[in-house]
Amino acid sequence: MSADSENETVIQSTADLLASAREGNEQALGQILSAQRAYLKVLARVEVGRHLQAKLDVSDIIQEVFLEAHKSFSQFQGSEEPQFIQWVRSILAHTIANTVRRYFGTQARDPRLEKQVAAGIDQSAVSLGGMLVDPGASPSQQVSRVEQTRLVSEALSRLPEDYQSVLILRHLEGLTFPKIAERMGKSVNSVEKLWLRGLARLKKEFTLSTSNPEVQ
Repeated sequence: MSADSENETVIQSTADLLASAREGNEQALGQILSAQRAYLKVLARVEVGRHLQAKLDVSDIIQEVFLEAHKSFSQFQGSEEPQFIQWVRSILAHTIANTVRRYFGTQARDPRLEKQVAAGIDQSAVSLGGMLVDPGASPSQQVSRVEQTRLVSEALSRLPEDYQSVLILRHLEGLTFPKIAERMGKSVNSVEKLWLRGLARLKKEFTLSTSNPEVQ
C-alpha cells in the first residue's frame, strides 16, 4: 500500500469516528482525542513556557481540554480531522489562557491574551509540522501535513526530557542558543551539542514511525 493510500485510510477512519461520535459514541470521540494527545501536549508546553517560563505539568491542561471537548462536542460543525484539530486547538488556547490567569491570580477574562495564545499555538503547529520536512522527498514519500505533525509529535514525546526541551526551545519558541542555555541552566556549548544529538534522535524516531506504524 502506498503512503498516499495509507494517509487516505487514516483520514477516512477519523471521519468515520467523528460521524460515530456525532451519534453519541463517546468512545469514538475519546479515540480521536487520544490520537492527538502528544501533539496537544507539545503545543501546550510551548505556550506555557512562553507565558510563564515555568515548568508546569501540562497533563492537567490536556485533561481539561479533553473534558471540555467531550462536553461541547455538539458545537463542532466539521466532519474531517483537520477541522477537528483546529477546533480542539481553540479549546486548548482558551484553557491555557485560563491557566495563565490563574497563575497570576487574575480574575477577569482577557480576550487579548486568548488571541495571543491562539496565534502562538497556530505558529507552533506550523513549525512543528515543518520540523523534519525533506524538500527532496517525492510526493509518494511525503505524508499529509496533519500526519506529519502527528508523527513528529509522537517521535518528540519518546525522546529524553533534555532533548525535548532543547528542540522545543530552538524550533518552536525560536530561542537562540545563549537564551536556551540560560533557560536550561547549561553552557552554550553543551546546549548546541545537545541540540545536534536531539535532532538526530528525532529524525531516527520519526523515520521509525513512518516505516513501522506499530511504533506509534
